[in-house]
Amino acid sequence: MKRNRYLLCFLLAAALIYYAIPQLPFTASGSGGLFASVWLGFALLVIAGNLSALLYSPKKKSYNKREIQARKRIRSH
Repeated sequence: MKRNRYLLCFLLAAALIYYAIPQLPFTASGSGGLFASVWLGFALLVIAGNLSALLYSPKKKSYNKREIQARKRIRSH
C-alpha cells in the first residue's frame, strides 16, 4: 500500500516540475529568481525522497504453508 503512495507522490511531483519549469523565472533578479531556484530545489528533494523510499523499501517476506504452521505451533505452546 505504501509503495502505491510513494509512486503516486513521485509522479505528481514529476508532473508539477514538468509543468512549472517553463513558468518559473530563473533569469529574473531578486526574489523571483530566488523563489524559482528554491522551489525547484525543494521539488527535487521531494522527488529524491519518494524515489529512494520506492526503491529501498523493505520487501514483505512470503511464507510457505509449512513455515506458517510451524510458527503457529510455536506460539500455541
